[in-house]
Amino acid sequence: MRALVYHGPAQTSWDTVPDPVIEEATDAIVRIDATTVCGSDLHIRRGDFPEVKPGTVLGHEAVGEVVEVGGEVHHLRPGDQVIVSSVSACADCKECRDAMYGQCRGGGGWILGNLINGTQAEWVRVPFADHSTNRRPSDLPLDDALLLAELLPTAYEVGVRNGHVCPGDTVVVVGAGPVGLAAVIVARLYSPRRIVVVDLADARLETAARVGPDAAESPGRMIAGLSEGPGADVVIEASGDPDGFVLCTRAVRTGGHIANIGTHGRPATLHLESLWRKNVTISMGQVDTSSTPRLLELMRFGRLHVSRLVTHTFGLDRMEDAYEVFAHGTTTGAVKVVLHRE
Repeated sequence: MRALVYHGPAQTSWDTVPDPVIEEATDAIVRIDATTVCGSDLHIRRGDFPEVKPGTVLGHEAVGEVVEVGGEVHHLRPGDQVIVSSVSACADCKECRDAMYGQCRGGGGWILGNLINGTQAEWVRVPFADHSTNRRPSDLPLDDALLLAELLPTAYEVGVRNGHVCPGDTVVVVGAGPVGLAAVIVARLYSPRRIVVVDLADARLETAARVGPDAAESPGRMIAGLSEGPGADVVIEASGDPDGFVLCTRAVRTGGHIANIGTHGRPATLHLESLWRKNVTISMGQVDTSSTPRLLELMRFGRLHVSRLVTHTFGLDRMEDAYEVFAHGTTTGAVKVVLHRE
């Protein structure tokens, strides 16, 4: 099969590699119909994740068709259409029993495209397939379903839920990339008073304005506006930039919440000298994707409208072009790029 292979920092290529095979009785083989590029894939390509070894097929989000299952897979069969979760869950360890699948200690967690071959390929081996996939309903569009593999659960679980967004809140989202704009869409479910998206790039602010925040503006305007009042109830850090995190600490009100969902490849400064008296709660973490079934139903019944997040589509064989467009999203306006089997 063909797949995007990591060869070391700044080195990837669309190569011919062996087809995946069943290795454990709980595995399934899924034919990829759609996959995407995530911000963490860019970090891997830059060399920020040394645990990713040269020769690894990248990618951890996909939608496709089951073509083969192991002997201990009981809830899937060939022909099933599935959403492949970015997080694999053994379902037996304490962490999985507590629905903390991202912390799985039984061989799961974030392993696709990280510790084992991933989804930016024509086929993928999915470990713990019964617990690491969700059926895709026939009426759910392919691209919408793909956003349930990681993007929307991350925005909900790590951003909106951990940030304790409540009705009437002022919510500031720092970073108008895919996960930041997904957080805007999910936060709307909780009826906040106002949502403000902040970014340095004009192209991303223009895209953000179409997603539906109450304002999309530069950090300077946002800070000036909040300084006249008590600050934001919830600030969601979605830029993955150390300066973005510092901005969050300036924008949050006394007693407010900062929810970090950005992937940070460099250290960020925590200014305790100015934060200690504000009674601020800071949360962060690995997505669990435990919310995928709930978000799927909200999407099916018209409560989540996410199609505007997909800005660019490519064929699978244009994987490296997709990376370049996504990596330069501040100028291309790319939010989510999707690659389809042709």
